[in-house]
Amino acid sequence: MQAKKPVIFCLIATALLLLPILQGGSSERDRVEGLVSPRCEPSVITVGGPSADIPAYSSKAIQLAVDAAKSRGGGTVRLNPGKYDISGPIRLASNVTLEGAGPDTVLQKSDGFRTSFVVDADWGMLKVAVKDPGGFQVGDGIQLSDDLNNQGWDVTTAVITAIDGNVLYIDHPTVHDYIASENGTILNAFSIIEGVDVENVRIANLVVDGNRATNDYINGCRGGGIYLHKARNCIVDGVHVRNFNGDSFSWQVTEDITVRNSEASYGGGLGFHPGTGSDGSVVKNNSSHHNLQDGIFLCWRVQNGEFRDNVVFSNQRHGISIGHKDTDNIFENNSIYENARNGIHFRNENEQNAGHRNTFIGNTIENNGTDGEEAYGIYIGGETHDILINENTIRAAGTGNQLAAIFIGQSAERINIENNDISGHEEIVRE
Repeated sequence: MQAKKPVIFCLIATALLLLPILQGGSSERDRVEGLVSPRCEPSVITVGGPSADIPAYSSKAIQLAVDAAKSRGGGTVRLNPGKYDISGPIRLASNVTLEGAGPDTVLQKSDGFRTSFVVDADWGMLKVAVKDPGGFQVGDGIQLSDDLNNQGWDVTTAVITAIDGNVLYIDHPTVHDYIASENGTILNAFSIIEGVDVENVRIANLVVDGNRATNDYINGCRGGGIYLHKARNCIVDGVHVRNFNGDSFSWQVTEDITVRNSEASYGGGLGFHPGTGSDGSVVKNNSSHHNLQDGIFLCWRVQNGEFRDNVVFSNQRHGISIGHKDTDNIFENNSIYENARNGIHFRNENEQNAGHRNTFIGNTIENNGTDGEEAYGIYIGGETHDILINENTIRAAGTGNQLAAIFIGQSAERINIENNDISGHEEIVRE
């Protein structure tokens, strides 16, 4: 395909390496005089519409632009307004920015399709024989599982690389033995945008529509509307994930991920899911509402994070859930209300694994327990200790079944409660 206009590529890495030199003293300036690598402007590749470098509105078009930027060390892929048909995951690369034009840039997942496989898919295989290949195309994203391995890290996600009769070839080997007689199933379930083994990625100013009504669920350990895995120094800014049948935002095994000014709504899983050893997350000025599970779910070993200025409401489980080794986080100025169960929920963990040393300052927690079950503003279960709850507003104002501000389980200790504004119910209930 002939591009409408030339695309200028540049090695982002060169610019990053030069930055400290250009800002330095005379010795650094002397080194610039001996420059041996090209210096040029970062590449910008546009997608969508007749004036764009790549005119199509599809995941394949976006991936083509990302791969072009990757081949030159990085750059910006700019999506013009329009609705993009997403049939496979958009896989980002290090030093790449993917940005839209705001709410008018919509990435909508294709309709769901599922079939069974007819031969066991053993561990490490790169192909699967299926009953009905008719709903799949090369480039589609897939999820493979059976009834024995269908949760968390046990499912396989991949992209179809070839189709030969009823055999699908995939680009990632299976991570388990999947048994055809145990309801072995393959779905076209996948993340809409993913960054795996990447750093310095930015995703901004666009809408992800998961087309939940026609799609099967994908677990947040392996996928999400926005999914980051083994990633560092990444930013998600101004992204709305709606109607995704799974976790709207999921990041696993990461360092220094910032998610801000974004929205998770009407999803089939968790709203925001930092997990599996994610350190230094910043979750700020987001909204999470009307999701089937928790609004914000800290999974295993989420530590040293900041959760500030978020609005979490009308989720069908807890507002915020904290548990396994989720320590040393701060929650400040969040508004948490009208969730089905507890506003903030500490899961039942033993002393070695509980969510210790978390701080809550200036939050508003009210009217939770909308499913009618017993609920609390803050529920502290397990052998949790060293929690600071300071200067929060916790109240019940006639909506929901929030029975008390704070529930403290019998094994929790050193729960420091100071200067809170509590009304409409008891301050503390102890088990």
